[in-house]
Amino acid sequence: MPRKVHLSSLGCPKNQVDAEVMLGKLVADGYEITLDPALADVLIVNTCSFIRPAKEESIDTILEMARYKADGEGRRLVVTGCLAERYGAELTRDMPEVDAFVGTGDFLRLSRVLADLGGGRVGGPLAYVGAQHVLPDASVPRILTGQSFSAYLKVSEGCNHRCAFCIIPKIRGRHESRPPDDLVAEARALAAQGVRELNLIAQDLTAYGRDVSPPTSLAALLRRLARVDGIDWIRLLYCYPNYVTAELLDAIAEEPKVCRYIDMPLQHGADRMLRAMRRERSADSLRRLVERVRARLPDVALRTSFIVGFPGETENDFEELCRFVTDLQFDRVGVFRYSQEENTAAGAMGDQISEAEKDQRWHRLMHLQRSVARQKNAAWVGSVVPVLVCGDDENGKRHGRTAAQAPDIDGVVFLQEDSYDNGELAPIRIIDATDYDLIGRRHDSSPRDAGVDSERVHP
Repeated sequence: MPRKVHLSSLGCPKNQVDAEVMLGKLVADGYEITLDPALADVLIVNTCSFIRPAKEESIDTILEMARYKADGEGRRLVVTGCLAERYGAELTRDMPEVDAFVGTGDFLRLSRVLADLGGGRVGGPLAYVGAQHVLPDASVPRILTGQSFSAYLKVSEGCNHRCAFCIIPKIRGRHESRPPDDLVAEARALAAQGVRELNLIAQDLTAYGRDVSPPTSLAALLRRLARVDGIDWIRLLYCYPNYVTAELLDAIAEEPKVCRYIDMPLQHGADRMLRAMRRERSADSLRRLVERVRARLPDVALRTSFIVGFPGETENDFEELCRFVTDLQFDRVGVFRYSQEENTAAGAMGDQISEAEKDQRWHRLMHLQRSVARQKNAAWVGSVVPVLVCGDDENGKRHGRTAAQAPDIDGVVFLQEDSYDNGELAPIRIIDATDYDLIGRRHDSSPRDAGVDSERVHP
């Protein structure tokens, strides 16, 4: 009888893709999936350890699954992902309730790990921590865990940058791109399953292709993916600013399937902080980059992220960041409180900022951006846009997303009618806006739409 597996995946979309591959491989090896941990023979927690709150969430989830394990004889608990890679040796001592820790380069061996555990174990948890990453190709089975019409496509793994605050290169290793033919093959397979939206992800998306033979680029990949039948939207997430090239902007501008959406983390707006963070660019160069992007893509939705409370950040530095955000008027902004991490350059720096000061700066910057977001959303009112219908939220409200709204991290469009199929691309007239969300109804040629300027169509 097949054994039942329950998998809890935490952290970023890159982790989600790893989890989907784990499930696909386990099912191919004869396991069954269950959404109820109480029914599982094998409990897997795919963890994140990027910053302290992520580590805490991972530990809490492991302990929660350990309680389910204790309720059933013969159950196994396996921890995978970044926490296992980063702390596997220590955790085998500290968490005896776990049967095995499997690192980021070994998760394709899960069936073998479970076979090793089949007859019971002696001497504490096992640790499988070897290579820093594995990059499965399109032939490896994958089971989508999100919405059936939207999927993440991991184009590369690892990162060659040495940002002072970031532990990822030490966990995931150096950058490695997947071959373009392999990515096109996976895109076609996803489209055959009903996927309409591809969200391209990597630790450094814009580094894609420089390490393959012959060398290629993200722009060239976009043009190939845009030829895949069945895919309607292609979105770029995690673009490192140094490599947002004219070639890339041309591809976004010229390929209708590529969303006019760029997620480009900038991290700060003060020169002193950018140097301390090892981000390689001055604030003026970042301003020029944003100007160049908007000149080529006037209708682009720009998302970025910033860190407040980095070691040594003064009030003047923070005020420079606030001016930067006010001047550049980003469509979407994520703000993170700096997390002091061991084995990073910033973790050993002096002048660490108090948690209270980080919180205060976080609230100030979020309040500033909220007014920007309100104005940006108000500009959508009266326009007609294609909206990808996503379903109902936890309150039963029907909603979807425009091409300028990425899944899970941006706002949504709340729909006044219920007569939509999930995954439908519907023409929607935006009739109202809140700080982060839009409100719309189906656009048609009836008299109620007579006052709408139908030429105002966002991408």
